Amino acid sequence: MASEPSTEWREEVAPDEDTRFLRLAEQLREVQRRRSKQRAGRALHRKGHAGVEASFEVLGDLPAPAAQGLFAKPGRHRAYVRFSNGASGHQPDRRGDVRGVAIKVLGVAGTKLIPGLEAAPTQDFLLIQSRSPPFQGPDEFVAFAVAASRPATALPRLLFGLGPRRLFAVAGALKRALFVPVPSLATMEFHSALPVRWGSYAGKYRLTPAAPAPAAGAPGKRHHDYLAGELAERLAAGALQWDFAVQLYRDPASTPIEDATVPWSDDLAPPVVVARRVIDQQDLATARAIAIADFVEKLAFDPWHALVEHRPLGALMRARNHAYRLSTAERAALPEPDGSEQFP
Repeated sequence: MASEPSTEWREEVAPDEDTRFLRLAEQLREVQRRRSKQRAGRALHRKGHAGVEASFEVLGDLPAPAAQGLFAKPGRHRAYVRFSNGASGHQPDRRGDVRGVAIKVLGVAGTKLIPGLEAAPTQDFLLIQSRSPPFQGPDEFVAFAVAASRPATALPRLLFGLGPRRLFAVAGALKRALFVPVPSLATMEFHSALPVRWGSYAGKYRLTPAAPAPAAGAPGKRHHDYLAGELAERLAAGALQWDFAVQLYRDPASTPIEDATVPWSDDLAPPVVVARRVIDQQDLATARAIAIADFVEKLAFDPWHALVEHRPLGALMRARNHAYRLSTAERAALPEPDGSEQFP
């Protein structure tokens, strides 16, 4: 049985972690630089499947704990959306990988977190297909990300860095989560996997398909980029809709802030739908759609580009603060959009 949402959440911040997290971010930047000798791009989530316009509608009559920050009052916003694979390189979609989606909501008033972007009229939300990561902290995550970028030496690096017990535990969890067939991005759930502030509360957010997705053509061979093609077929047939919901913190045991490996139970922390994201029916091969996709690919999507009321929480999120900033600067991402963009 679910208890009431609580504001008694706490973070545990180690005294040396800012310096340590910067060093980890620099390791990811080195991966980015090495990969960018072949093709410029992000440190992770380098391969994009689609970049599109969308609408993001905040619903009304929400329960008070859920009606926080961006969700304090109903309204309809424009948004940009990017679908991606999580790896540091471009690899075939049929290979096991993290599948992600990033949303940049436009027309968002309020103070943002990143210095220099406090007045930006945008808010980012980043999600992946997993409810919770298998990593006990940023050190484990970066160890795997760096090792995966050099497959030939990955095993000895991880054995030395993590030890055999943690290596096989994490590798097993990754295999169960990622090495499963992905027929379509349009029918998937996506999760923040990590918590954020929700006003004075804390929560995790997710996207769930709100209606059956328009059918694509008959399944064909899963070629190198089949996820992009399959998504384009569905959008040509009709709009795609997802509910955006939040799970709110209850207690340290069932909804921990620092231990990211513990999934938050839907029974103990029922998700509350607070918004709907809609991608309208469209032809992704038109000149306008291609221009939007190119623009979206050059944008930065950052979990720390958020309202103060939605500050990321927990060690993995705090480590991302350095990592995303270095990655964005390294590839000279475009400035934050203001909604005045014009496309042919």
